[in-house]
Amino acid sequence: MATEDAQTVHLSGWSGPWPADDPDANFKADVALYALVGPLTTIRNLGDAIDVPVGALCHYVLAKWATAGSGGLLELGPTMTRRLAAVCDEADAVDTDEARLAAYAQLRDMLTWLRLPLEQADVYDDQADDSSDEPPERR
Repeated sequence: MATEDAQTVHLSGWSGPWPADDPDANFKADVALYALVGPLTTIRNLGDAIDVPVGALCHYVLAKWATAGSGGLLELGPTMTRRLAAVCDEADAVDTDEARLAAYAQLRDMLTWLRLPLEQADVYDDQADDSSDEPPERR
């Protein structure tokens, strides 16, 4: 709960309740999962270890978490984000288990393609090392 000073927040665990049909039930269950965890112990220890104030670390953690969606969009890009979402949207429109399973397989394939350079760092080496001025068909 925020006080009158917009920069002051009271940290408190929360464990519900929420209705069974709550569209945010998964998120609320995740919030409740951490209700008994005391995050300030870790924050204080980190602050002491690296000589950064606790408030600055709390600000960093909250800001980083709150902007993670925007950061993910920047990394993935709007075109690929729309392409990935379209796979799910199309499966939801069909509304069958078969369509959703096919969408899962398509998403898996797309993600495998996206992470290829992460898992095989040399995937582009042949192209990057080829400095020949001749067209590919003449090499």
